Amino acid sequence: MQTSDSYMDDLLLYFHGKPFEFSLYRQLVRRMDESLPGMSARVQKSQISFYNRHLFAAASLPVRRKKDWPAACLLVTFGLEARLDSPRIAVAVQPYPNRWTHHIVLSDESQIDDELLGWLRQAYDFSQSKR
Repeated sequence: MQTSDSYMDDLLLYFHGKPFEFSLYRQLVRRMDESLPGMSARVQKSQISFYNRHLFAAASLPVRRKKDWPAACLLVTFGLEARLDSPRIAVAVQPYPNRWTHHIVLSDESQIDDELLGWLRQAYDFSQSKR
């Protein structure tokens, strides 16, 4: 995975005081890095963004959380051309025609499974196909 020289320092600052969420993030990135070649990551103020040619996914600490979300969790966001129908999808919005943004709440490492990685692979491929 390609990152900036300040990536680790930026991550430590982003996850300051959130060791559980940082652990979830590290596990997510490890699994993504195994299956998504040429991916890069950039730590920003509100999220960590994942790119190939374009942005395809992000991980973030929830700022506005729904009442039933766990207190400690990581939000994984990705874009696809169609809406996914799964109880795992916490929120799905269509910002543009044929473009759906999906949000999944992770509160346990076991949720970083083949299904999630398959969706991230679809988002990676969808992003690669954009002009």
